[in-house]
Amino acid sequence: MALFSSLTPVFIAIICVLIGVILKKTNGEKEKRESKSKPLSRPWVDEDLKDGTDHHLEEEEGDEEWQGLDENVAHVPFFAERYPEDEMIKRSKMFYELLNKRRSVRFLSDEPVPREVIDNVIRTAGTSPSGAHTEPWTFVVVQDPYLKHKIREIVEEEEEINYKKRMGDRWVNDLKRLRTNWIKEYLDTAPYLILIFKQVYGRLPNGKKKTHYYNEISVSIACGILLAALQNAGLCTVTSTPLNCGPQLRVLLQRPANEKLLLLLPVGYPKKDATVPALTRKPLEDIMVVM
Repeated sequence: MALFSSLTPVFIAIICVLIGVILKKTNGEKEKRESKSKPLSRPWVDEDLKDGTDHHLEEEEGDEEWQGLDENVAHVPFFAERYPEDEMIKRSKMFYELLNKRRSVRFLSDEPVPREVIDNVIRTAGTSPSGAHTEPWTFVVVQDPYLKHKIREIVEEEEEINYKKRMGDRWVNDLKRLRTNWIKEYLDTAPYLILIFKQVYGRLPNGKKKTHYYNEISVSIACGILLAALQNAGLCTVTSTPLNCGPQLRVLLQRPANEKLLLLLPVGYPKKDATVPALTRKPLEDIMVVM
């Protein structure tokens, strides 16, 4: 009995050690499972900006392998034209006044627009910055009347459902004052439709996927530059984000699976009797904070 009493602390210590080993092993296996199931960190993807059809790259990004880009890009001297302060103020004011005239125009003429102008404004959009200079954009220019009408059919069919079922009363009521609905005549009449696709990934020469960092933000910046270029050229458009139409339009235009529709722009001159809502813009003090 005395022997048993003297050995009791030893047994307790052994049991504690065994329990510790078992718990450590269990926790290790749990961490291993969690690390396998945990998605890779992709800070260049904004969860608020992803659409439901984004192609994920986890299966090919696990080893974070080199993507075949040039390791050393040559750097060259940079020269920018510098203006006197009074000229800077004048130019900035003139550019503001030009873009302040920009309006969303839904009544577009079928009057032809020089193709070279379209080429140049898209070249301008292509100067946009992008994550790691991946340039993840495709601008599809549609001028064929048959394709334009097919696009209109797809958009109007989905937009009618959007207005009647998907968008909700608040959204529909907010749009009423702008006198807009699911009828999109401008998709037929505009001489050009420009559909901007974001490339959610690219392809390396060996066929593997190439990560396109911040692809939606990058393409959105390019769209902003495109809108400014169109205004500068004297052309009008309306920013159209056709809800639930992307996959159908991608197939119609034979675009690859890595491209997702971001924006659709009908481009042309306004009709002679075109009207726009009498809207005002927020003053500077409401949109700028100086710290």
